[in-house]
Amino acid sequence: MENRPITLGFVGNPNCGKTTLFNAFTGANLKVANWPGVTVERVEGETSYRGQKLKLIDLPGIYSLTSYSIEEKVSRRCIMEEDVDVIINVVDASNLERNLYLTMQLLELNKPVILALNMMDIVKDRGMEIDLHRLPELLGHIPVVPVSARKRTGLEVLLHAAVHHYEEGPHGKVITYSRGLEAKIEKIQVVLQARYKDVENPRWTAIKLLEYDEEVSEKYPVDLTSIIDQNYEKQIINEKYDYIEAVIEECLFNQKSKAVKTEKIDRYLTHPVLGVPIFLLIMALVFFLTFTVGDFLKGYFEVALDVLSSGANTLLHSIGVSGWLISLVVDGVIAGVGGILTFLPNIFILFLALAFLEDSGYMARVAYVMNEIMGKVGLSGKAFLPMVLGFGCTVPAVMATRSLESIRDRRRAILITPFMSCSARLPIYVLFADMFFGNYAMLAAYSLYIIGVLVAILIAFIVEKLHPSKNENALLIELPEYKSPNARTIAIYVWEKVKDYLTKAGTIIFIASIVLWFLLNYNIHGVAGDVSLSFGASIGKLLTPLLVPAGLGMWQIAVALICGLSAKEVVVSSFSVLFAINNINSAAGMAELSGLLGQAGFTSLNAYALMIFCLLYSPCVATIGTIKKETNSWKFTLGMVLFQLAVAWVGAVLVYQIGSLFV
Repeated sequence: MENRPITLGFVGNPNCGKTTLFNAFTGANLKVANWPGVTVERVEGETSYRGQKLKLIDLPGIYSLTSYSIEEKVSRRCIMEEDVDVIINVVDASNLERNLYLTMQLLELNKPVILALNMMDIVKDRGMEIDLHRLPELLGHIPVVPVSARKRTGLEVLLHAAVHHYEEGPHGKVITYSRGLEAKIEKIQVVLQARYKDVENPRWTAIKLLEYDEEVSEKYPVDLTSIIDQNYEKQIINEKYDYIEAVIEECLFNQKSKAVKTEKIDRYLTHPVLGVPIFLLIMALVFFLTFTVGDFLKGYFEVALDVLSSGANTLLHSIGVSGWLISLVVDGVIAGVGGILTFLPNIFILFLALAFLEDSGYMARVAYVMNEIMGKVGLSGKAFLPMVLGFGCTVPAVMATRSLESIRDRRRAILITPFMSCSARLPIYVLFADMFFGNYAMLAAYSLYIIGVLVAILIAFIVEKLHPSKNENALLIELPEYKSPNARTIAIYVWEKVKDYLTKAGTIIFIASIVLWFLLNYNIHGVAGDVSLSFGASIGKLLTPLLVPAGLGMWQIAVALICGLSAKEVVVSSFSVLFAINNINSAAGMAELSGLLGQAGFTSLNAYALMIFCLLYSPCVATIGTIKKETNSWKFTLGMVLFQLAVAWVGAVLVYQIGSLFV
């Protein structure tokens, strides 16, 4: 055995179970999604087999190696330019015909390829049979290993095949194209080898030049006008599929009409008319559960916070701690951080519901249903996927725009994605909806999610009218079969999100609460006897005139909104500190805050305008940093931040001014 690790690259279509298989080997807690664009960057892990170290790379889910999307570019470059020794091509054995197209492309790379037939348990359940002797022969005698990532079977056999096949090396050519294509491929190889002595895979390079592949054409600029008279990509694709059909005919038996149940369900869920209303009803159910079940559990957290607050106050007084430090701990840290933690049950229910919808296969249908609407604003339905991700967190949602083919599409998707109501905004909605809308709290909060989507689509429409798209945005996305959500996958997803929320509470919100306490208790002369004379009040009063038309003319609201730029949850903790309320999320705390706001003339209309502003205004600093990283442009990033501030101000002003005419 060699001392250096053997590098295995995991490549496959979206929804083939590739990342689940990768997790089974490495133990990595990665999110397994039902659409392309989530695992955008490769993820590495390590394992070993009989003393041989193995380095594993999980590459983005792709349908081909043609360099259109960022995922395809990432995967191809990693396989070809970096030291990937063996390609583990993970395929959905229950959908063999579609998966084998990528396999045909991988076999032309002249690297060792192993076919991992995943989901064999589904094949067996359907009564299908795959000839595991004939299939390897037709694919150039490559190893074909049946596995089940979910049931963790066949894993050791796959590693054995990887180590053994690495020592053997790649096999020869598999597909022989038609006589005319083969003649052109041979002629191009001669020209390439005469001019470029370092061309590693002349046959593959020649095929890519016939397909007018942009990256290969730039790397090997040669005059082939006497050989290539047109783009042969379509013909090459058709001949690949002709070969795949022959393979399927010889190797796959008892193939039933697939996914009969899925097709029946999709008659309604992907219906051109019913699809959108059903999606809205499903999301309404999600928020019904978020409020009802979440609020029930939240009561226990409120009791715990009351006990902690009073206990800390009593303990600190008993040991003679100075008043300023008691105020910092009780009124700053516990009121700020604790107030946010009481919303954890609502956050948990929201993520649990979204994980269930995602892992069941429904979320891909949302993109399909929204494709026509998104097409009217110059984007494909694929652009709606980052928007759906934005209901959880805007940071991964912005990163997921990498699944879009062009920079123009990516920037447009990045521009509108932050208008989705991320989980950080949920505490704001829960607090003010419960305080001011009573039995209609759930509807008030749900309306903000709908408004966020509508505003995003409206802005995309305006941008499209100002700068029309030059090409069509076709949607290429798989609609996976519905399945029972995997408990482990859901647990990983929910835990990661809850952990992020707790981490944020223990870091950003903790620091923000201390800073805010300082700003409200000190001024240029030292300790501020009156909070209205503090640094925070001075800053808020400077901005108050701008917020008056939106019905938000209180300096405390201005300060809370500024603090919300660090993390949207901080808006709630800021209100807790600003109004000195220890348990802002309890019935008593909300009644106290409602009374204080009511004295200043703050009504349900003002509350809704505030929620609209929080929905639409600039994202948190983590999202801003991600946008800068993804666009590599401070000009675009800062322009987008100012644009969202303007949209939020206009939206809140419209709500308040129009609402004032009727209330």
